[in-house]
Amino acid sequence: MDNTVGSLTPLMKSVIIGSLLGDGHLRIVKGRKNAFLEVHHSWKQKRYIEWKFKILKKICKSGIKRSKDGKRYKFFTCQHKWLTVLYFKFYQKGKKQVNKEILLENLDELGLAVWYMDDGSKCRDTDIYLNTQYFSLKDQLKLLEVLRKKFKIEARINKDKHYFRIRILKRSVPVFFKLIRKWIIPSMRYKIPRIFERSQTP
Repeated sequence: MDNTVGSLTPLMKSVIIGSLLGDGHLRIVKGRKNAFLEVHHSWKQKRYIEWKFKILKKICKSGIKRSKDGKRYKFFTCQHKWLTVLYFKFYQKGKKQVNKEILLENLDELGLAVWYMDDGSKCRDTDIYLNTQYFSLKDQLKLLEVLRKKFKIEARINKDKHYFRIRILKRSVPVFFKLIRKWIIPSMRYKIPRIFERSQTP
């Protein structure tokens, strides 16, 4: 049975792209035609997943569910043709990878904010990271190129023990938060350095 839904709004697409770079995963169930998005966050991020669900609710048939151990919340979208396109662009043998061309075309300020809310962190007010350890080093270099070409954000690869992640260069930190801070929801504003806190939230 195919549960494909209708068209996606630009807002939905931005949240999906940002989630795909972070904690979201696309899946195709055997015997089904199209892909769906799975979103999951820790119990501490309940308000955040509720915000995502509110935006994507029209393409979901069921609500947010809490895991049996109470530690996580998750929801699933219905199948969608656009998600299927993304799946075959972003996945190889079931493993998520980076598609630079899709990101250059589709990643916007909201998507960047979602990526940061999902996987961003700060150490002091000037050390800003995108925890991209899941991606290969080759893919992370593609992400650096997207940040530079799309947003004029300079970043470097930072070694985190045995893995690598992205560090926004100090000179680009103000540019980064100028782009995303209006999209950061109240429950996630702890990720914004105090000097960049003054802004309107959506």
